[in-house]
Amino acid sequence: MVRGSLVGAGIGLRLPHVQQILAAGETEIPWFEVLADNWLVDGGLNKHMLAAIAERYPIVLHSVGLSVGGPNELDFSYLNQIKNLKQQTGALWYSEHASFSGNDNLKVPDLLPLPYTSEAVAHLSQRIKQVQDFMGERILLENVSTYVSCQFNEMTEGEFIAAVAREADCYLLLDINNAFVTSKNLNQDMQAFMDVIPVERVKQIHLAGFHDKGDYLLDAHNHPVDKRVWQAFKLFIAKHGHIPSMIEWDNDLPPLERLLAERTIAAEILQAVCPTPDDVKMGGKRCA
Repeated sequence: MVRGSLVGAGIGLRLPHVQQILAAGETEIPWFEVLADNWLVDGGLNKHMLAAIAERYPIVLHSVGLSVGGPNELDFSYLNQIKNLKQQTGALWYSEHASFSGNDNLKVPDLLPLPYTSEAVAHLSQRIKQVQDFMGERILLENVSTYVSCQFNEMTEGEFIAAVAREADCYLLLDINNAFVTSKNLNQDMQAFMDVIPVERVKQIHLAGFHDKGDYLLDAHNHPVDKRVWQAFKLFIAKHGHIPSMIEWDNDLPPLERLLAERTIAAEILQAVCPTPDDVKMGGKRCA
C-alpha cells in the first residue's frame, strides 16, 4: 500500500549536501526529511536553499525539541515555529519522539524513554492530542533507542507504543534501527516489538547506523545501516507492503554518493515487494 503522498526511499536533508543536490537538477531522490530544529535558531540553515528544495521535492518535518513526554507544559511557541515552517515548506507531516528531555531543573541532550505504564500512556497520549489540536492534524510518533529498562514497566515497548497510538489517534514513525539497538541493549526480542506495532498507523520508516561500543550499541547515526537492520526492514516490508522509508545519517557525514548508495538499497527492497505508481502505469501491480 502506498501511504500518504510519499513513495519510495528518501534521505535526511543535511547542509553539506544541499548545494550539490540543487546543482544536480533532477535527482533520483524522491523526497527528503528535514530536521526542523536546524531551521528554528538564529544562524540556522539557509531558508532560501530549503525553499528551493521544497519547490522541487516533497518534504516531511522531523524534530527533537518538543519533549512531548516530559513533565513540563508543552512549548507552544516552539510548536508555532514548527507549524509556520510546515506551512512555508508545504511539508506533508511532522514527526516527534516518544520521549522526554528532562524538566525545568535538568535538561539533557538526549531522548529519554518513558516508563511503559498505563499512567505514562495516558500522559503521553493527552499531550499528543494537545499537539495535534494545535497543529490541526495527526503527527507521527517515533520509537526511541533505549539503554536501560525501567523496573516499573507494566508492558513491553511495543505494547506501550501501540496503546499510545490508539489512545492519541496518532500515526507512527517506525525506526527499525532504534528497535534493533534497544533489543540488543536490553536483551529483548525485536520481532515481538515489530509484531505488535499497528502497521496501519505506520506512515514512515527510519533506517540508520549504530556504533558498536562493545557492551552496548549506540544510536549514533554515523555508520551504514547494519545488515541485520536491513534484514528486519526487508521482512517488515515483505509482510506489510510499501511504506515510505529513509536513511538517517547525521554524524561523520559521508559524501552524498555514499548516502545515496544506502538509499538505493532501501529503494530496491521497496521496489521488490511493491512497484511505485509509475511502474503500475507501465503494467506493474500495485500493492493492496
